[in-house]
Amino acid sequence: MDTATIRFTLEERRSALEAEPGELTAVPRDPAAAVSFGKRIGDGTTEAVERLTKVGAAEQLDAMRADVVRALEKLDDGTYGLCDRCGASIPDERLEARPWSVLCVRCASLR
Repeated sequence: MDTATIRFTLEERRSALEAEPGELTAVPRDPAAAVSFGKRIGDGTTEAVERLTKVGAAEQLDAMRADVVRALEKLDDGTYGLCDRCGASIPDERLEARPWSVLCVRCASLR
């Protein structure tokens, strides 16, 4: 396991994730684009649903960023590749696909 490559990948991912939520949750600058829920489906309701979707996506990205930061901490303390919940080894295939994985598949499914 090449920790320098893993660290580089995680640092790049963290930088990308730190930029994305701000773009997703930015308040529209156009006051005419104010969002409200109404009794009828229309532009306001559609925009409100779109905004809620963006905020939800931003929350997911923030959770992923927290995992990336935790994975970097685990690299530093020598526990990278071990599940934070049960302590079992995280399979290499999972770490290759998602280097920021801090939980094994079983524990991640309980999240």
